[in-house]
Amino acid sequence: MKAAFRGLFLLIILAILALGCGGSGVSGRTLDIADIGWTENTAIAQLTKVLLEEQLGYEEVTVRTSELDSVYEDVAEGDLDAFQDVWLPNQRGLLESVQDDVEQLSFSYEGETEQGIAVPTYMDSTSLDQLVESEAGLILGIEPGSVIMGVIYDEVIPAYDLPQKLVEGPTQGMLEEVDKRYRNGEEFALVAWSPHWMNQRYDLRYLEDPVDAFGELNDSARITTIVNEDLPEDDPVATAFMNALILDEEQIGDLEGALNDARDPLEGARRWAEENPEVWQPWVEAAQDAQQ
Repeated sequence: MKAAFRGLFLLIILAILALGCGGSGVSGRTLDIADIGWTENTAIAQLTKVLLEEQLGYEEVTVRTSELDSVYEDVAEGDLDAFQDVWLPNQRGLLESVQDDVEQLSFSYEGETEQGIAVPTYMDSTSLDQLVESEAGLILGIEPGSVIMGVIYDEVIPAYDLPQKLVEGPTQGMLEEVDKRYRNGEEFALVAWSPHWMNQRYDLRYLEDPVDAFGELNDSARITTIVNEDLPEDDPVATAFMNALILDEEQIGDLEGALNDARDPLEGARRWAEENPEVWQPWVEAAQDAQQ
């Protein structure tokens, strides 16, 4: 009888200790997520880090600098847990190459996307064929591995016989050039997309594509997240959080602006989170439900 009592007492003590050492079920958890340098990816990744660590008790969420060319394989192989900036149909081929090793979550952007070549509205050009007649000498582009850059090289420039030079480079460098040339009132074109804070800061006109050289990229895209195929079972909390994460155009524009205005992206994401709890509270609640 005494032995049975001692055994029951021990079980009670162990249960109390377990509750005291992280009953949330995520104490000590870590997560590795990708950032390929695109503004919306950086913003969402940093916000994910802030909320998982500060609201859900993760020990560390590491945001790893990645390249689009390798990020899908890294998630498929488990070197990264998640990539939160999958544009479809742009990246359909990349997604299909790893579809047996990743899980696609819900779409994380609520709104119509737009992408293409744009110019400042102080220019007269309204379509790509008119760009030929402009004084713009450059099309300021982004990373060469992006799908839209390949389409511009292979389809758009030949279709319109554009004389402009397409400049490759990091997105941040492109945006710095845009800011300088816009302030000086210069004629130039750029690779543009929405959602992005550039559309709030500058008056831009997306050029019409009368011969449909951009093809399916002229259609509105969907933005989603992929995770390693094992993550839903291994970490249902993070999976549920990322699956519930959704932003509209104004919200993601404000988030990107907060990061752009801060000296440190993480601090910008934290500041935005402090000012917008009503946006992210449902994501946290979905994650909390998953750990019960």
